[in-house]
Amino acid sequence: MTQDSDISDRMTFAVDIARQAGELIMRYYQNPELAIELKADASPVTVADREAERLMRERINETFPDDAILGEEFGEQAGTNGWRWILDPVDGTKSFVHGVPLFGTLIGVEKNGRAEVGVCRMPALKEMAYAGSGLGCWWQQGDADPVEAHVTTVDKLSDALLCYTSHGYFAASGEAAVIEALRDGCRISRGWGDCYGHLLVATGRADVIVEPELHPWDAAALIPLVREAGGHFLDWTGRESFETGNGMSINNALRDEVLTLVQSNKS
Repeated sequence: MTQDSDISDRMTFAVDIARQAGELIMRYYQNPELAIELKADASPVTVADREAERLMRERINETFPDDAILGEEFGEQAGTNGWRWILDPVDGTKSFVHGVPLFGTLIGVEKNGRAEVGVCRMPALKEMAYAGSGLGCWWQQGDADPVEAHVTTVDKLSDALLCYTSHGYFAASGEAAVIEALRDGCRISRGWGDCYGHLLVATGRADVIVEPELHPWDAAALIPLVREAGGHFLDWTGRESFETGNGMSINNALRDEVLTLVQSNKS
């Protein structure tokens, strides 16, 4: 197998298991009897999170048994070939448990530290973006044919649409000054957060989203999506990384302005 076929095969498979996970998750969506637990960090988790991740792990183990897996709910499983799947079955569980459709399944695949495949599927919205290195970023709505996705060309923050998940996340991280400076500098800001905000950037409907706290399973899928759409997923130092604990998705034209603003206001 060539590297290109390795990426293409995993991208196609990731799209397939994201759809299957979404069908499972939707069986629990807006169910008034759904039990909600709190994890050690006080974030919510449900049977939908756990069953969806279990389904994806089983399918990956069947098809790519030598690949490693890291998931939000069940931790790390070692592999032998340098490939690793990084899973967030329900990104935006707080939206999910409140019956709000802005939650998604994130599947990232990396090889030796480089994110190569990304899928973000919003099951309640029937919307998905997927990408592989060198294969473009593709956006599908409902049953329509996928179309190639591109970031915007907005080149001034004062003309930009900014997304963020929660002002409280910035405050709790000691970074309230960052989000306040961004909101003051942009044309419009909206709390369309979690993976949905990054999907909006990759598909050209928002210009930037900045996050003060991210886990690898929150970020790994986003790097190929935004990169292949012509933008960047970066940490606050300007590196393309899913392991440094923060991040932003941004179009190419705003990269330097936003990085400068973030770095000059962070603690």
